[in-house]
Amino acid sequence: MIKELFQTPYVMSGQFTPENCALVLIDHQVGTLEFVHTMSPETSLKNAITLAKAATAYGMPIVMTTSQEDQAQGPTAPALQEAVPDAYKNRVKRTGIVNAWADPNFSAAVRATGRKKLIMAAVTTDICLVFPAISAVQEGFDVLAVLDASGSGFDVQEDLARRRMATAGVVLTTTNTAVAELVQDWSTPQGLELVPLIMASEPNAPGYIG
Repeated sequence: MIKELFQTPYVMSGQFTPENCALVLIDHQVGTLEFVHTMSPETSLKNAITLAKAATAYGMPIVMTTSQEDQAQGPTAPALQEAVPDAYKNRVKRTGIVNAWADPNFSAAVRATGRKKLIMAAVTTDICLVFPAISAVQEGFDVLAVLDASGSGFDVQEDLARRRMATAGVVLTTTNTAVAELVQDWSTPQGLELVPLIMASEPNAPGYIG
């Protein structure tokens, strides 16, 4: 009996696991990144790439969307394109719809993953993240919004968007916490692959690349 307990991984109630969730990446485009001022846009993009690499390590579904690539928003950041080439190739190109969830092609792509839990990151918290995160919750999904893979122009925009999401039932988190929730055990092959990314984001850790 003791041996069986040690062999059965513990799963916290409501936990986001590689088996039950999908990653959703919204509008990490070179032009839109310039609107991020509440944190470094480079750090925000780096965190989105970390999420993408974690999802790839576990073979999780990844749904990516962009808006008006031929306008000021521009193309998806090249580093993110390179991190998840298949998701980028299959991205949903929106014509300008603000709430990505309102685009039937995007919401259909998310539903097609068969996952009811979503780890969601978007380039701007106050526009690109708040609306689809709340809409997905209203449709019955559990949403984990990764706040350091997004940002806003001003603190008030960021604060109010966070409050609105939390009030609507969106779970707020950060990149390192989201990755750790997926991994659970750093001694696994995926854990060994991903721990350097976590270490690189910690200011007091060797290899920090800020």
